[in-house]
Amino acid sequence: MAWLIAAGIALAALNLRTAVTSVGPVLDQVSASLGMSGVATGLLTTLPVLSFAVFGAVTPALSRVMGERRLLLVALALLGVGLAVRALVGSTPVFLAASVVALSGGAIGNVVIPTLIKQHFPRRAGAMTTVYSTALAVGTMVAAAATVPIQRAADGNWHIALGVWAALAAVAAIPWLALSRNEPERSRTLAHTGSGDLVRTKLAWAIAGYFGSQSLIAYVMFGWLPEILRDNGYTSGQAGTVLAVFTGLGIPISMVVPSLATRLRDQRFLVVGFAVLYAVGFAGLMTGHALWVWSLVVAVAMGTFPLALSMLALRTRTPEATSALSAFGQSTGYLIAGAGPLAFGVLHQVSGGWTVPFVLLFAVVAGQVVTGWYAGADRTVEDEYRGPRGGRRGAHRATPDRSPSHDEQDASLQVAA
Repeated sequence: MAWLIAAGIALAALNLRTAVTSVGPVLDQVSASLGMSGVATGLLTTLPVLSFAVFGAVTPALSRVMGERRLLLVALALLGVGLAVRALVGSTPVFLAASVVALSGGAIGNVVIPTLIKQHFPRRAGAMTTVYSTALAVGTMVAAAATVPIQRAADGNWHIALGVWAALAAVAAIPWLALSRNEPERSRTLAHTGSGDLVRTKLAWAIAGYFGSQSLIAYVMFGWLPEILRDNGYTSGQAGTVLAVFTGLGIPISMVVPSLATRLRDQRFLVVGFAVLYAVGFAGLMTGHALWVWSLVVAVAMGTFPLALSMLALRTRTPEATSALSAFGQSTGYLIAGAGPLAFGVLHQVSGGWTVPFVLLFAVVAGQVVTGWYAGADRTVEDEYRGPRGGRRGAHRATPDRSPSHDEQDASLQVAA
């Protein structure tokens, strides 16, 4: 059953961003067809971070009621139904409502999958996080890159171009239809122990800050990099090519970073290394020369995303704590990230250039180093909230995801089954 869970996680991860990245390439046609106002269009682009924050926050409570396997099946169903409905409608309010339904499925999946990895692959968390983050990167890129060609093949019909992603969600649900019939009892009775204490730990807030800072930078770059390129003489086609390569680099990076992070007891070296790359890349983009080179430097620096995902498992010892930390870190982080693209755009409009907006990003990187330095140290949230009461602080340390022995691999498979 371990292979089925692993395949199910990979298929689910492919879908978690399709509701986000499939709309952008055809947004002009969608807004014109539906008669969207500027406010409605702006709301549509803001819905992802708001949905990830709100629905991610309630996911642990839903897990306690339903169990992670059934909840992920429900998440994929919400994703598929939302994608299908918004591809069929001709009304702006219904399109926005269906988008929220689809995004709620993605938000729930964001939180549930790290918990499933902690539950079923306790000694192979690094390898499975690599599978998860790589599949997420592939799905993000494919949905962004393939939507327009699909639209062209469908004679310009954006409804078909958006609707095909519902079929991918249906395929991803198939393994979980089988797995949800055998939900582990412990998953349906997740204890509340530590949930309240979690938000009072420095580590939880540090991880939320780190996750939020990397998300803020990512949303700014995805939203504004093409405009920066065009403003410096690139054609729309050239800007699109740079953005495609920029996004595609996330795939090999996601294959490397989680395994590297879990083999280190302390991830602060990676935190600082990525921050330096961000600083170099942003400084290069400010010069206005060789922008494609500096864009690729920033793309490599965005290895902070798989690193942040890895920390959710590395900084906890139990699936319950992973679920709580994943929900808190991601929901709070996305709230932080939501203001980024808007603030960047306002600063650009007010200043009439790109220098002031990039100063904002340098400040975000500085904050990322501060939060990442604390989050990357060898500790767990359980150590922090149990230590003052029971004198157990430091009794358990986070351990790297080393290569297990044959006996340990067998034990891991038994847990997964």
